[in-house]
Amino acid sequence: MPFELKDGQGNLFRNDRKEEDKHPDYKGQAMIDGTLYDIAAWLKEGKKGKFFSLSIKVPMRVAPKKTASPDPFEDDPF
Repeated sequence: MPFELKDGQGNLFRNDRKEEDKHPDYKGQAMIDGTLYDIAAWLKEGKKGKFFSLSIKVPMRVAPKKTASPDPFEDDPF
């Protein structure tokens, strides 16, 4: 059975594909109010020590392709 996030839970994993400083050090997901969010985290150094800077956003979804209209005259201007 695959792992499913429960509401209010999330996870972060080390980003093994980081190639540039702008790429996150950690990536993961969180479930909040039934919506799945992508999380990215950068480990930074501040005056008070190390901390995580986060980015949280709804994952980009690919829109379904538009199918042909069932009525061939629907787009006819006459």
